[in-house]
Amino acid sequence: MVIGQAPGPVTSREGTHFAGPAGRTLAGWLEAAGFQPGEEHKWAYLSAAWLSSLTRCFPGPSKSGNGDRAPSRREVELCRPFLEEELAAVDPDIIVLVGALAIRQFLGPASLDDVVGKRFELDGRAVFPFPHSSGVSRWGNSPANKAKIAATVELLRTERERLGL
Repeated sequence: MVIGQAPGPVTSREGTHFAGPAGRTLAGWLEAAGFQPGEEHKWAYLSAAWLSSLTRCFPGPSKSGNGDRAPSRREVELCRPFLEEELAAVDPDIIVLVGALAIRQFLGPASLDDVVGKRFELDGRAVFPFPHSSGVSRWGNSPANKAKIAATVELLRTERERLGL
């Protein structure tokens, strides 16, 4: 199960998570970890992944005009029961958290520097934090952070193989 921050404008229009540019980056990470693309869907969908987000609605553009507005704490709280129901229904072995907001919701206060490149366990599930996959996030541009992303991809690959996915 992949959990992001909120649907983006393309997701909102098309009704599918990670349907915009962030989905291409995410798909690249997951494909590098050995997950195969789904056949009947766009590149953002992978055959073994359930895609979701902390909130259900596009929060709108940021005031700066650069990217989307992050959902408020209240918006995340209001949508949490829906996400909890999804988690219970899907019952994933692996959770991929995309972006600092999703990471904080599941792992608590932590910086990307401290969590990307590591595997966590939560309620018996393997958890893999990634930076936000949109082009707005610049965190992944440095060589050190690219190495952390590659380490997370490799950890995810190992977990996928261990589980036979």
